[in-house]
Amino acid sequence: MTNSSTLTVAVIGTGFGQAVHLPALQYHDQTQAIAIYHRDLTKAKEVAQSQGLPHSYDNLPELLANPNIKAVTVASPPFLHFEMARDAILAGKHVLLEKPMTLRVEETIELYHLAQQRGVTVMPDFEFRFVPAWQYVAELLQREILGKLRLIKVDWLVGSRANAERAWNWYAQREKGGGALGALASHTFDYLHWLFGPAHSLSANLSVAIAERPDPLDNNRLKPVTAEDTALISLTLDNDIPCQVNITSVAHGGRGHWLEIYGEKGSLVLGSENLKDYVHGFKIFHHPAGEPMQKLKVPTRLDFPKVFADGRLAPVVRVVDEWAQSIFQKRTPTPSLRHGVYSQLLMDLTHQAHQKQQWVPVPDLDRLLAR
Repeated sequence: MTNSSTLTVAVIGTGFGQAVHLPALQYHDQTQAIAIYHRDLTKAKEVAQSQGLPHSYDNLPELLANPNIKAVTVASPPFLHFEMARDAILAGKHVLLEKPMTLRVEETIELYHLAQQRGVTVMPDFEFRFVPAWQYVAELLQREILGKLRLIKVDWLVGSRANAERAWNWYAQREKGGGALGALASHTFDYLHWLFGPAHSLSANLSVAIAERPDPLDNNRLKPVTAEDTALISLTLDNDIPCQVNITSVAHGGRGHWLEIYGEKGSLVLGSENLKDYVHGFKIFHHPAGEPMQKLKVPTRLDFPKVFADGRLAPVVRVVDEWAQSIFQKRTPTPSLRHGVYSQLLMDLTHQAHQKQQWVPVPDLDRLLAR
């Protein structure tokens, strides 16, 4: 840190990292982005020059050896997350880690214990916890305005990959962490845990609607898609609450992202039809039993201090703030890597349940981490 209240950070990745992490770090008054990493040094230098960053790297060990870099954000493709985060932790750097955490829960658990041993803060980027409408729903649930819950349903139906001509890359490969589970269900599993507590069992059906995509790096030859684009998941949550999750990235004109909560005293619906921006546009509806449905206004006290054209930026600024403050105050952030382990665990179990075509139990997280 350049002083007691500035966190100096390197951004690893020029996709989401450059588009969202970097401007969030630049906007926050207690973080300073000073380096960028890309496997192509020319690309890294171009970004560094355009953004006024003093350092650019194509060699991660060299980046991590820089004593002026106190933290990193990891926004590389998922198959690179484990090694990059592990090396950063071993180098004593704090880490902001994009979802999905890793390729397997065992890797995330290893990162969790390594961070504990090294005394560094590793925080997952679960943005929905920081979106005002979602925070207000969390408050309403804490007030128990619905009484005993009866059913939870999630529909996240978008068309981001509905075009069969969209290029084949790592996202199309399950072995590299691609697919709807890593992109969308990783968030879903986290916010279900946050809002409703742990799951006890789950079943799943995964499918691939577009079996081949053109590879632009190989004369547009069609390559097989091994990562799911649709996931139907049933869970039993705390207190035996049934939960149904329907996720797809290949729905032309999909209805967007909706969370429906049904209880003995009424229902709450949180949702957005905005298919281009997964943060802007959320609305909340409350239907008290026996009364007309009403649209609720999110309290202004929960508003973002500043909104941006790219809706992703405002919640990530809040993520960065929680990460930085937890480092300054030497406390565990919320969400923490423990929550990242849980999200990764449920993704792994979803694959198991699909392969076995049966319900699978969800182990207790504390016991899992104690091993």
